[in-house]
Amino acid sequence: MKDPRTASTAHGIRPRVLAASVFMWLTACATGGLQTGGDPGSGTPSTAGRGTIAADATWPTSAREHVDLWLHGYALLTADTARIPFFRRGYRQRMRELKNQRNVLTQLDANADRLGARFVANPGLVNGQFVPLYFSSFDQIQQVVSMYLQSGGDPRAVSDPTAQALFGVLNGAFPSPADRDWLRLFMQSLADENTRFYHDYWSSEQSARVATRQAVDTLWQRTYRPRLQRFLNNTQQENGEFMLSLPLDGEGRTVTFSKHQNSVSVGFPDAPGAAIEAVYVFAHEVVNAITTTAINDNTTPAEQRTGAASRYIANGNVRAGAILLQRAAPESAAGYMRYYLRSAGAAVPAGDPSSAFASAFPIPDGIRDAITRQLDIVLGGI
Repeated sequence: MKDPRTASTAHGIRPRVLAASVFMWLTACATGGLQTGGDPGSGTPSTAGRGTIAADATWPTSAREHVDLWLHGYALLTADTARIPFFRRGYRQRMRELKNQRNVLTQLDANADRLGARFVANPGLVNGQFVPLYFSSFDQIQQVVSMYLQSGGDPRAVSDPTAQALFGVLNGAFPSPADRDWLRLFMQSLADENTRFYHDYWSSEQSARVATRQAVDTLWQRTYRPRLQRFLNNTQQENGEFMLSLPLDGEGRTVTFSKHQNSVSVGFPDAPGAAIEAVYVFAHEVVNAITTTAINDNTTPAEQRTGAASRYIANGNVRAGAILLQRAAPESAAGYMRYYLRSAGAAVPAGDPSSAFASAFPIPDGIRDAITRQLDIVLGGI
């Protein structure tokens, strides 16, 4: 799932300009005020689960606490009814059970009904899930959001162009006064959730998953990144950050700034033996531009106006990810199909899953053929 703001513009801020502005802002913050890092409480980089993984690798893997915290908050508040769920099935119930076992009740629990109701009034609020990908810590989000709320969302209230760019990100997700009131309560509730429960939970999970994180990184850097790098280079996704996120399922979260500045968040596999699942979701995420072009070129203006074309995107990305792996890493394609059949709650056949996969994720033949042609061109280097 790609941030819609990176597909066009975010309140007049072009994505690449925004990327450069945010990068300069984060660099300045590291030396001049706003704190950076992985620990939402201290603003210092978290080392949990880092192991021996090289941070300077191409498309390095990572785990970001502030991203998981934010997505955790959304997972507890939203009714996740998508065919490919945004969050792990049963995630909300498992978190409630853990908190009950620890006798923990937070402001996020107390305000859940009020916060959840806003998603009915404004379904577009779901796009706020992408916000943490523009920041490097929860402390940083808190400080920028505080300025944003004090100004009523007006970028003219701050003189720094990079702060204005971040205000643009927030305005894209929380455009109305009612949405900003929601954001204020969400931030207060999320901070309490973190202090009372989530920070300890996240740190414990990272420690328990060190071997899994290493297995993902080894499989990715030694096998699958080299096989996908040609595709990534030829689609302006040469480098970025490959994040493993505890709340996510088969729908990742992607922000594309420029060829060297991308963020792809995928579900964190449960065990080393399931490491390949992270690669499956990565493949599903990075084909979005191919899918979007194929759909736009093979649907009518009327279908695009009515939203009929947009309904092909979810299935199109699932199908495109499979075609990409069939071309670049064919031994993984059947596993990819089975993974997405399971994610969708569909029956998984014992033999070849191709027919069941195509039936579960139908797209018009013209769109399928266009995706295939474009992937062949990209992988051929034309």
